[in-house]
Amino acid sequence: MTSSGVDLLTIFVLAAFVGFEVVSKVSTILHTPLMSGANAIHGVILVGAILIAGRADSGLQLGLALAAVLLATVNVVGGFVVTDRMLEMFRSAARGKGGDR
Repeated sequence: MTSSGVDLLTIFVLAAFVGFEVVSKVSTILHTPLMSGANAIHGVILVGAILIAGRADSGLQLGLALAAVLLATVNVVGGFVVTDRMLEMFRSAARGKGGDR
């Protein structure tokens, strides 16, 4: 593995640790806005994966790019489903307490 490969792997591992620590410290009330922001970021990742798939030169690059498109799509759709379910829980609580929503 080259020096730049080790650098990239180090950055990835550090980003994973920092991301885990940041997300684990978020209070329950902020999870829905956090999911909405994450969905926006994953949408940008999906667009980037589609652009890379369109410029692939070899079969390996195309296969990896299409896998990235598939995984990013699953991530975006799953994020919207989870966000919708979380918002539905808040709507049910408001209706149950005599709310007019």
